[in-house]
Amino acid sequence: MVLKDVLTKEARPAFMLGNEAIVRGALEADVKLVAFYPGAPISEVLDTFSAALNEFDYQMEITSNEKVALEVCAGGAFSGVRSLTAMKSVGTNVASDMLFVLGYTGVRGGLVIVMADDPHAHSSQSEEDGRFFAPNSYIPMLEPASPQEAKEMTKRAFEISEKHRVPVIIRTVTRVNHQSGIVQLKDFVRQDFKKVDWKDLQEKYTTLGEIARQRKLQMLKRTQKLSEEFENSEFNFITKADSSIGIITSSVSYLHVLEALKILGLQNKVNILKLGTTFPLPKNLIQNFIKNLKKLVVVEELSPYLEKEVYILAKATNSNLKIFGKLSGTFSEAWEYTPDIVTTGIALVTDHKVPNYRALIAEAKKLKADLPDRYPTFCAGCPHRATFVALNKALKIQVSKGQNHYFANDIGCYSMWIYPPISRSDSSLCMGGGVGLANGLSHVLNERVVAIIGDSTFFHAGIPALVNAVHNGNKFTVFVLDNSVTAMTGQQFNPSTEFIAGGRKGKKVLIEDICKAIGIPFVEVVDSYDVKNNVEVFRRALAFDGLSVIVSRRECALYGDRVKRKHRIPIVPFYVDKSMCKRPYVCLRSFYCPAYELDKDRQPHISLELCDGCSVCSKLCPLNSIKRAGVKT
Repeated sequence: MVLKDVLTKEARPAFMLGNEAIVRGALEADVKLVAFYPGAPISEVLDTFSAALNEFDYQMEITSNEKVALEVCAGGAFSGVRSLTAMKSVGTNVASDMLFVLGYTGVRGGLVIVMADDPHAHSSQSEEDGRFFAPNSYIPMLEPASPQEAKEMTKRAFEISEKHRVPVIIRTVTRVNHQSGIVQLKDFVRQDFKKVDWKDLQEKYTTLGEIARQRKLQMLKRTQKLSEEFENSEFNFITKADSSIGIITSSVSYLHVLEALKILGLQNKVNILKLGTTFPLPKNLIQNFIKNLKKLVVVEELSPYLEKEVYILAKATNSNLKIFGKLSGTFSEAWEYTPDIVTTGIALVTDHKVPNYRALIAEAKKLKADLPDRYPTFCAGCPHRATFVALNKALKIQVSKGQNHYFANDIGCYSMWIYPPISRSDSSLCMGGGVGLANGLSHVLNERVVAIIGDSTFFHAGIPALVNAVHNGNKFTVFVLDNSVTAMTGQQFNPSTEFIAGGRKGKKVLIEDICKAIGIPFVEVVDSYDVKNNVEVFRRALAFDGLSVIVSRRECALYGDRVKRKHRIPIVPFYVDKSMCKRPYVCLRSFYCPAYELDKDRQPHISLELCDGCSVCSKLCPLNSIKRAGVKT
């Protein structure tokens, strides 16, 4: 993507990601307030809005979590201002308290909530199916299959939101968010951002007692009107064929269906209903589609959300219809779909032969078995690696004194502590879950509980659990790995950073100040790279008879390198002086840096292209054989 393609006011085609197309659609719709907490696969929406902030007149926040982001946008929508937030599916869990009540209160200005599911759990802790948020909250839902639809649905969602005075969910999946394609842009004119007077709006947004009961009735009426409107939505369409077989599908599965039919030679030989409005469903459209069919294939990823609804409709419309989907065992509820999975399923229903995918997969697995294991690891120069080296040394000292440990990990780059050779995680569940879990574990385990959390996660969901620990006198150790950005999702700013959206100056919030303010008795701040001195500090924290917090601070190496290059600050890598190296392999066995490799003589060698110049390995070498090389720009 070239940013100018997203920003141009010209009507022309452009090549962009699904996430970028969402931004373009919102800009064409004259969005005025956006707020986000980053999370893959939706992070590029935040990044693109941030990059465009100085080009257009809108307000933006990178918030501490998804609930706050939705509340920020709800404030805008209550005031009649078009607002948009985007979050990954598990982030919607965090925002769901506000989400459900918005279904009751409704909004004045357009409010669009982009929710990204992650089939196959590429970058998430679960394969959660977020579609169920829509019917449970009575909020309409649209599902794009392509970048073009993502743009058009975003624009249309604002119109639906304002017409029916309700938020609109745009549900995406990873292969829509990160799908690239040609998008037809339209010219647009944006209005200047202006504040409004609340006294001119005269609106009340409350949901207590009798008010909530009345609003529930209003929700039901609104949903019925939306259902009638969606019967004629441009996002639902039928491809007819002279056949008794039909397919109902939505989202990226629609594209897999088209490819599968091409592989099977069934193009224009099977009826297709592609659904873009998946709550409320266009029931009459579905019933008219299935009433004369003998076989129906329902193709959707994750749960049988559509399939169960179709079963209910078929019972009244076409009771003899044979439905093939997840409930029949034709497809699995696990993982994301691929063309071969969809092709195989459709072939079974249509009695067609398919390519021998099993043989191809077996051959691929055979080749894979010959490859060495390659676990996810930290980047060269990552401060979390240095923190672990010092912590590991401190742990060994404490173990020798009879203290054993439970490791409650969290969500972030440090989640990779679960993998060899570190393998220091007994649990790693959800944002803030490590510290929350440590509260309970500290009551029942003899071991010292060690909770690991990052700076962004600390602000997202860690503070309440720490307050709980102080209030209840719980005893455990917390390591806050502060690398100054939300690194895993793309180095976005957070309250631990002195910048806000668009790179503008903000107020930095110090983690140690919060810890001291709530009464934590042991709080120490260290430089992550200072391994030698950190060992003793970490040991004291582990031995402390109470709640202890270590803030291990050093900026993300990738973020730091970007800043250095931007300001033309040289990066000075290290090299191994082979005349001094006796090959004890401490650098390899203790540090695990990806900049290290073995040459043909099994001599440690540092890749000058990968080395970040952090210097930690040079401090660990017992022979002082690791030295600074020349300047790398």
